[in-house]
Amino acid sequence: MFRTTSGTRRAALFLFVLLLSVVFLLPQQSRGLLQNIGQPIAQLASFPLEAFSALDHSLRDFWDGYVALHREAEENRRLRREVQQLRGQNVELQEMVAASQRLAGLLELKKKFAPRTVAAQVVGRDATNWYRSVVLDKGERDGIRVEMGVMTPDGVVGRVVNTTPFSSVVLLIIDPNNAVTGLIQRTREEGIVEGTAQGRARLKYIPLLSTVRIGDVVVTSGLTGGFPRGLAVGTITRIDKAEGDLFQSAEIAPEVDFLKYEEVLVITDPRPSGESHEEPALPTDFSKGPKP
Repeated sequence: MFRTTSGTRRAALFLFVLLLSVVFLLPQQSRGLLQNIGQPIAQLASFPLEAFSALDHSLRDFWDGYVALHREAEENRRLRREVQQLRGQNVELQEMVAASQRLAGLLELKKKFAPRTVAAQVVGRDATNWYRSVVLDKGERDGIRVEMGVMTPDGVVGRVVNTTPFSSVVLLIIDPNNAVTGLIQRTREEGIVEGTAQGRARLKYIPLLSTVRIGDVVVTSGLTGGFPRGLAVGTITRIDKAEGDLFQSAEIAPEVDFLKYEEVLVITDPRPSGESHEEPALPTDFSKGPKP
C-alpha cells in the first residue's frame, strides 16, 4: 500500500515538472524557432515593399518635376513674348531717336538758310538703271521749281528736274546727266562735277598746273546749279592726268549716302540771306540829269 502511493507521487511529481518545463521552456524555443524562420521571410517580404516604396517616390518625384517643368516652360514662353515685345518697342524707339537726330540736323540747316528752303521727305526712288533719282513729297504748290538745288546736312543731293503740284523728281549728282559747278576748297580752283556710270562723281576741267591732291574737299562754287557757295560735294579719292590732256580730272566720293537719307531741303533761293530778293530799281528817264 505504501509503495503504490509513493510511486504515484513520484509519477505525479515528474508530470508536474514536465509540465512546468513545457510551460517555461517551450515558448522560448518557439520564439527562437520563429525568429530563425521569420528573419529570411521578413527579408524576402521587404524587397517588394522597398521596391514599391522606391517606385512611389520615383513617381512622385517625376510628377513634381513634370509639373515644375511645365510651369518653367510656361514662364519661358511668357518671358519670350515679353522679350519680343520689348525688342519691338526698342526698334521703334531707336527709329524715333534716329528720326529726331535727322530732323534736328535738318532744322539746324534750315535755320542757316531760312527762309530760302523747303523741307521735304523722300517717298520714292528710281528702280530702273536709266536714271539715279528720287521723288519728294513736295511740289509746285510748295514753291518748288525745276533747277532748284537739293541738299541734306551732309551735303549736296542733286537738282529738281520735274515737278507736279504735289511732288517733284530730283536727279542725283551721281547721275551722268547731272552737272554742278564745284570748287576745290584748298586750292580755290573750279571745275564741273558730273556723275559717273559707277554711281560716283567726277570733277572735270581742273587746270594742269593745279596742286590738287587726294583728300581735298570739293564744295559748290555758287555760280550755277541752284546751290549757294560752300556746300559739301565730296572728297577727292583719285586724280587722273593723261599725257596730252589740257585738263586734269578727279574722282569724288560724295559726302551724302544716297541709300540712307530720308529727308532733304530744297533750296528755293540760293542767294545769301543778307542779300535783297528784289532787283534794284533802275532809272527810266535818262534825259533828265540830277537836280541841282
